[in-house]
Amino acid sequence: MVTSSVLVPRVETLARSGIKSIPKEYIRPQEELNNIGDVFEEVKNNEGPQVPTIDLMEIESEDTVVREKCREEIVNAAKEWGVMHLVNHGIPDDLIDRVRKAGQAFFDLPIEEKEKYANDQASGNVQGYGSKLANNASGQLEWEDYFFHLIFPEDKRDISIWPKTPSDYTKVTSEYARLLRSLASKILSVLSLGLGLEEGRLEKEVGGMEELLLQMKINYYPRCPQPELALGVEAHTDISALTFILHNMVPGLQLFYEGKWVTAKCVPNSIIMHIGDTVEILSNGKYKSILHRGVVNKEKVRISWAVFCEPPKEKIILKPLEETVTEAEPPLFPPRTFAQHLAHKLFRKTQDSLTPPKAD
Repeated sequence: MVTSSVLVPRVETLARSGIKSIPKEYIRPQEELNNIGDVFEEVKNNEGPQVPTIDLMEIESEDTVVREKCREEIVNAAKEWGVMHLVNHGIPDDLIDRVRKAGQAFFDLPIEEKEKYANDQASGNVQGYGSKLANNASGQLEWEDYFFHLIFPEDKRDISIWPKTPSDYTKVTSEYARLLRSLASKILSVLSLGLGLEEGRLEKEVGGMEELLLQMKINYYPRCPQPELALGVEAHTDISALTFILHNMVPGLQLFYEGKWVTAKCVPNSIIMHIGDTVEILSNGKYKSILHRGVVNKEKVRISWAVFCEPPKEKIILKPLEETVTEAEPPLFPPRTFAQHLAHKLFRKTQDSLTPPKAD
């Protein structure tokens, strides 16, 4: 169990206080406000581009033609979008339902109970229950609380900080982590073949079974009295190799595609998968790490379960694989460790927030 010495205001507390307007530090800059709409209206829009849905039923079919068609769809979606809904992914629906119920049960606890698991970001202890601190120059905050913990490999976990309530939290989350790790291997194999590489190459490049870390972040987005002014998560790309997301069927994920924000539909029994920066770098930009954000609403609490598959911070140098580089396609990314890539992104974000917006 984690205890923090600093009491951080929780978004859930704000949301339950009955406020009619949100504090100014949650209000997004004007250039973002121009394109935040009503998510329940936007999710009904069937015109224009839609996030692809990929059926994994035949990913390991013995019929070569059928198998290759499935794999080609994954590769094309990774190149075109960098995000997709996965259906028939092999993880039982009842297990996914239990994972969702366990996370929901934790967030249903009184705030003082959840505070027993509070992280301490100031001391670098990011695992546990938390809310975003104002860590950029603009002091901007996001309309969410979260629970963050490493869930795989099992020997690297710290079970002592995992929720004790509900009692099956550790069991269902551990089982989900094992199956998700297996799914990640299948996807990485397909993406390797899509680059003309040996099947196991990307898996090896991101750390293999021993070193690839699965970090789960349960995002809790309370109802927001002014959703048109706030964001649950600001626009970003994931630094991971792959990210897998479950949600409670409340819309909120938006992807920046061809210059516009596209709201992801809620596809039953699916897992959303993002290509992260790590795979984008290794593929020299052939696979896309798409810009995305989370919007909020005033009617329903949204919860999502994001699992980030991350390489070890220092052991591996991330750079475009030599097979992806030609004279016509020189390397798009300089060599960096995962830790250096993370620091570079944070530095650029800080620089961006210090730069005054350009006048139109």
